[in-house]
Amino acid sequence: MKTLSGKHADPRKGRGAGINIEGRFEVEQREAFDDGWTRDDAEAPPALKTQVTVERARSIISRNDSPDVGFSQSINPYAGCEHGCAYCSDPRTPILMADGRTRMIRDLRVGDEIYGTVRSGGVRRYAKSRVLAHWSVVKPACRTTLEDGTELVTSGDHRLLTERGWKYVLDGADAASRRPHLCANDALVGTGAFARPLDKDREYRRGYLCGMIRGGGLLHGVCDLAPRSHSHVHPFPIAAPDVEALRRTQHYFAAEGAASRAAALQAIAAGRGASIYVPPRPTPQRDALPALGQWPDPVTTHWAGGFLAAIFDASGRFDSGTLTLSSADAEVAERICGCMRRLGLRCAVEHAADAHRATLTVVRIVGGLREQLRFLHTVDPATGRAIDLEGRAVTSDARLRVVGVEPLGRAMRLYDITTETADFIADGVVSHNCFARPTHAYRNLSPGIDFETRIFAKTNAAELLRAELSKPGYQCSTIAIGVNTDAYQPIERELGITRSVLEVCSEFRQPVGLITKNATIERDIDILAPMAQQRLAAVTISLNNLDHDVARRLEPRCAAPRRRLEAIRRLSDAGIPVTVLIAPVIPFLTDHQIEPVLKAAWEHGARRAGYVLLRLPWEVKDIFREWLERHYPLKAKHVMSRVHQMRAGRDNDPRFGTRMRGTGEFAAVLEKRFEIACRRIGFNAARERELDVTLFRVPGNQMLLF
Repeated sequence: MKTLSGKHADPRKGRGAGINIEGRFEVEQREAFDDGWTRDDAEAPPALKTQVTVERARSIISRNDSPDVGFSQSINPYAGCEHGCAYCSDPRTPILMADGRTRMIRDLRVGDEIYGTVRSGGVRRYAKSRVLAHWSVVKPACRTTLEDGTELVTSGDHRLLTERGWKYVLDGADAASRRPHLCANDALVGTGAFARPLDKDREYRRGYLCGMIRGGGLLHGVCDLAPRSHSHVHPFPIAAPDVEALRRTQHYFAAEGAASRAAALQAIAAGRGASIYVPPRPTPQRDALPALGQWPDPVTTHWAGGFLAAIFDASGRFDSGTLTLSSADAEVAERICGCMRRLGLRCAVEHAADAHRATLTVVRIVGGLREQLRFLHTVDPATGRAIDLEGRAVTSDARLRVVGVEPLGRAMRLYDITTETADFIADGVVSHNCFARPTHAYRNLSPGIDFETRIFAKTNAAELLRAELSKPGYQCSTIAIGVNTDAYQPIERELGITRSVLEVCSEFRQPVGLITKNATIERDIDILAPMAQQRLAAVTISLNNLDHDVARRLEPRCAAPRRRLEAIRRLSDAGIPVTVLIAPVIPFLTDHQIEPVLKAAWEHGARRAGYVLLRLPWEVKDIFREWLERHYPLKAKHVMSRVHQMRAGRDNDPRFGTRMRGTGEFAAVLEKRFEIACRRIGFNAARERELDVTLFRVPGNQMLLF
């Protein structure tokens, strides 16, 4: 890699600058651009100090199978974008999963369901979320120690939620990168360190089996366990309502030498779960089974943990924020309390009547969510119905004040994830996930100013593309260019990477579709026009409004609306099919511009149209909120309220099929408006002209006759 100097140099040192810098949104810095760029760039907007890193990529074609886009291949010559339109944890850090269990962050996978948080009614609440991305980096590590003994090993760029908002673990490297960071006595938010599960040794297994035999409520005393003649079937009916508990019971019986087998979830007459059956063959191991139902003396920690796990699997409940275990057997209830004390768990005993009016002893975990999670994580029941925290307020009496932040003096491999809620619960505290606009996440750069000033140019893109297209097994399909990052960055005028990619595509007769919001694409009409004549090229121009004031605030370093319309005219006059994409549609701000944009685009030669509703993934939502508050403070609440109504109550809805258009009444109205306007003006009337993949050829190859 090498870094370009001059007007693209970045004087800042180190990473981790904040999302936005002072003056980033100031309109007056870019007034000269209100009327758009000229072809010789005389009126180009003042550039931010940008660092362009020239890198030699290892691959160039990205492939996807998303049902929301009309292509399976794409090329992004640049990472980062000048348009202007923190992070890692120890691999062993336990993450709170959606079933209440924990899993180390290194073992998470994309699609896993975990817990994050959302703000609702002024209160932060737990909410189920999914892992959208997962990766690791090697960075200097540091340890944050809390008052209750919780220790978090992260990078200094990681952010944690305090009672005063999000804070980095460490300050920036110099005055230019100062940022809110952890200080002594800052109080974090969460429950504190998660308990580690007990080892499932023999004592734990025997405790679990005893709990299932005694606590299942289907046997009446240990005498029922006495072996009988082999001519009689001797069942062990266990109340195991979940398959996980059934399998664990079967596995533990086998570990004790009993050749047990599970009936295929055979329901017992009373509908109280499934049964474990022990074959009637008399064996020494089987004759020893009654010992599994005996109370041990003394009770060990691991036996107590196994016993409580079985009781929870058989009769545990989590209702309205209360975790209880119950038994109709007073002796079993007494043993439950004894095992709780053995593990240092607090409980309260209550009495109630069951459905048959029998006295039922209910043992309730006290101490709030912190103790409930400590119970579940310590004893580790098998059931998958452990706990549901959805909508529960994120409150705790845990002592989570920061007592020290200590650099470890070494680099180590650290892990991070991106989630739907933009956060996750790491070892009991609310932790921010990577907040980069998606592609910059993997480079540990911020989503705001870094994304706009740290550009990575893939100068060997054409070379890689030529090699890829020349492979014998390559299957030709349309390649979309500039999907993730606009292919016509300002630096493209100097490097010409996009143009070199188009030259290769033209040589191979590889069909391409380009999407841009820059008039610079006019430079490449000499390549695109001949390709379009062979149905090998099409262009999409993104334009969401005609209001120059809104445009220079929303996209301060992009071609002005009238300049994009002029680009549409020049492209269409050259015979290149042009689609206008109204994106993003922002409620209360640009949605009223749909019809005017369509009319103007039609008059300038566009014949197809589409739209995309505002999307706010990851921390892009924070940048957008800040931008709204800065420029449209009186509309900010209305805009976000309507976004939530069209995004299932959230800032963003990442689900395939709805993420581009939204859901609900207002989304349906918006879609209908767009369809009516297109029909009235004439857009999308003709069948879309598909690009021709049959003309593809590798230059220099001789066509074989046989």
